[in-house]
Amino acid sequence: MRELRRAGRLALVLVLALPLAGARNPAESAAPLGPGPQEVGVVGVFSDAHGQHGVLLEGKRDKRRVLMVIGTAEATAIALPLDHITPPRPLTHDLFLTLFGRLKVSVSKVVITDLRNNTYYATLYLTVDGAPMELDSRPSDAIALAIRANAPVFAEERVFEKSELLPGNPAEPGERI
Repeated sequence: MRELRRAGRLALVLVLALPLAGARNPAESAAPLGPGPQEVGVVGVFSDAHGQHGVLLEGKRDKRRVLMVIGTAEATAIALPLDHITPPRPLTHDLFLTLFGRLKVSVSKVVITDLRNNTYYATLYLTVDGAPMELDSRPSDAIALAIRANAPVFAEERVFEKSELLPGNPAEPGERI
């Protein structure tokens, strides 16, 4: 429990993260975009003054950022492995990964595929006995599994483009959780 409180106290002000979420250097904008989805890093999980949570992703190719609003449970499921905290009992994503291991299923990658009607979509790519399998997933669940499995996370170009069109980010600073 003390480690959970410690994770909650890790304060990284969103003043640093959110303004950069849509900011791009004009020189970077002119850079050619590579084919296909781009790998993203999970920068962190943040909360604002109103108690809303978000996960911030950053493209490894062009440094563009996407902030996805997620629920409290999803924020916890992503924040704990990012901070290398192991809960005393397995969370749902830990349980799934244990089950996958026993069934010889591995997480190959996650792709955030689209943003429609303010909802993000993702596909979870698995390998089952050497055969590929794709599953529709909520991005937060897919990201939580990918972090635990050390699998890469990607985002389609349209996700970056559409997320830039969303109404403004929270104006007040928040804390990293």
